[in-house]
Amino acid sequence: MSNFKSPGFTCWLTGLSGAGKSTIAIEVTRALEQLSVPCEYLDGDVIRTNLSKGLSFSREDRNINVARVGYVCRLLNKHGINTVVALISPYQDAREQLKLQIPNFIEVYVDTPLDVCITRDVKGLYKKALAGDIAEFTGISSPYEPPLNPDLILKTHKETINECVEKVLTYLHNQGQIR
Repeated sequence: MSNFKSPGFTCWLTGLSGAGKSTIAIEVTRALEQLSVPCEYLDGDVIRTNLSKGLSFSREDRNINVARVGYVCRLLNKHGINTVVALISPYQDAREQLKLQIPNFIEVYVDTPLDVCITRDVKGLYKKALAGDIAEFTGISSPYEPPLNPDLILKTHKETINECVEKVLTYLHNQGQIR
């Protein structure tokens, strides 16, 4: 007996840089794999390097990036492969398009305050953005539009990674996406 429901689902984690999206997505993917749930993890940084190389950080290019990742998710989902995505995806309109195009789309808002994200800045990006060295940096010189009605909200400044992962798995179970 299979542990997943076909077609697959897309669990899309959105939030500021440093919010904890990738860390949570990696752990959710590991947990799903341990449950024998077919799953592919798509990370924003890896996507930018491979699938969306050459795109700028303008609103239009950011939305193109989101649409490309959504397309890959639809293809995988169609074949019963679930996707877990960690992508800033700052614009509401682009995420709304995903909801219309991906049948089992789950929007997870990793709601972490900007000041907390700045203190977690392991790559030094916020420091550069605040100094004016990076243009169009989400949360500093470019907007982040929080989801209006996400399926799940995670607060990594108040919850542990394990608690966040458990919330995602519980949601997927309660929605009948995993057993």
